[in-house]
Amino acid sequence: MTPLVTVLIPNYNEIENVKRGVLSDIVSYLKKQKFTWEIIVSDDGSTDSSVLVIKEFISTHKNIRIIFNQHAGKPYALRSGMSEAKGKYVLLTDMDQSTPISELGKLLPWTEKGFAVVIGSRGARRTDSTPLRQLASIIFLLVRRMILLPEIKDTQCGFKLIETTLARKIFSRMRLFGRINNAVGWKVTAYDVELLHLAKKLGAKIKEVKVVWKNEDTTLGKSRNFLKESIEMLFEIMRVRANDILGKYD
Repeated sequence: MTPLVTVLIPNYNEIENVKRGVLSDIVSYLKKQKFTWEIIVSDDGSTDSSVLVIKEFISTHKNIRIIFNQHAGKPYALRSGMSEAKGKYVLLTDMDQSTPISELGKLLPWTEKGFAVVIGSRGARRTDSTPLRQLASIIFLLVRRMILLPEIKDTQCGFKLIETTLARKIFSRMRLFGRINNAVGWKVTAYDVELLHLAKKLGAKIKEVKVVWKNEDTTLGKSRNFLKESIEMLFEIMRVRANDILGKYD
């Protein structure tokens, strides 16, 4: 039977999150639902022991599998997983589960109202983040809405439900691929903006839904330069806008 939802989770050195049982939480929630589902973990060339622990978990659970990729960044891992997805919809969610899987219940009903893209939103403020990260988020929000997607408050929440056929079209058209070799920083995470911009250009109805969010990212603060990354992010948004003006998405 074709699953309704493919839960797609990128993994890169997420051993701390894996060990605290996030996969068990995800499976426990999904088992209680009436819809059919599958889980794909798309590994981004991890160098820690997370893959071994995930493989051990998979050996005793159904409807979950892992695929392996060279380290190239989150967007590449998602694109790889997208090609393997069997569900009618694909849920992009992070291993840290800052937005818990239970919030899927808020997104799914909107697909029945004709929305092909339903995205989680943390709102304009990140009360669970550091003051520096809150400031960076507010500045990014203001600048980004002046350049692209003014109707969307939060493009960056890692909790997005997309019709799978549409998601494949979007990822096949993203100009990010083939030009980014550095797999770190906001230069890579700006992919969300390009993704949503392309969804809009393809005529997809997009719904933004407020979701629970608590910062569970254990990598924050480790070798991070927010000023440098904010500048990179701004340039990536301008790149998407320039590509649009030049007709590269047509």
